Amino acid sequence: MSNTQTLQNVHLFDARGVAKRFRHAAIFGALKSLQPGETMRFVNDHDPIPLLAQIRQTFGDAVSLEYLRREPGEVVLDFCVVG
Repeated sequence: MSNTQTLQNVHLFDARGVAKRFRHAAIFGALKSLQPGETMRFVNDHDPIPLLAQIRQTFGDAVSLEYLRREPGEVVLDFCVVG
């Protein structure tokens, strides 16, 4: 998370609690609901490399990505809507 980002603009999305068959739809729905300057803090049990490619293909540069934690069993990323 950038130093200028406030916690009130950060929305937690813990994918570990969403059934696997619904995850991608839920993630894309959550990203589409964000306004510029808002961040979705994404938590997962693995590094979602294919999902990241889909997000880049769908949103392009409108959504930035920053890894906060990248360890086996716990991956935390911030997706920030930049415009």
